[in-house]
Amino acid sequence: MRSTITVRGQTVIPAPIRERFSLGPSRRLEWLVEADGSIRVIPVDPSPVKAFRGQGIQGGGADRLVADRAAEAAAQL
Repeated sequence: MRSTITVRGQTVIPAPIRERFSLGPSRRLEWLVEADGSIRVIPVDPSPVKAFRGQGIQGGGADRLVADRAAEAAAQL
């Protein structure tokens, strides 16, 4: 499956992928650049505990979690 990036940097996630992973409006995605230069997109679970699970292996997971939660709190003000 392919999608195109718009001039605003947006793209469409194909419907079969959205359905398979239950992706809807406001669902967060994390973009990771792998050592080989490939890009991996991971749906972020809305639960902070589940979202953090497995992130410690990559290093900096706790820092990313704290920064994400601080940004979300600031956006709600």
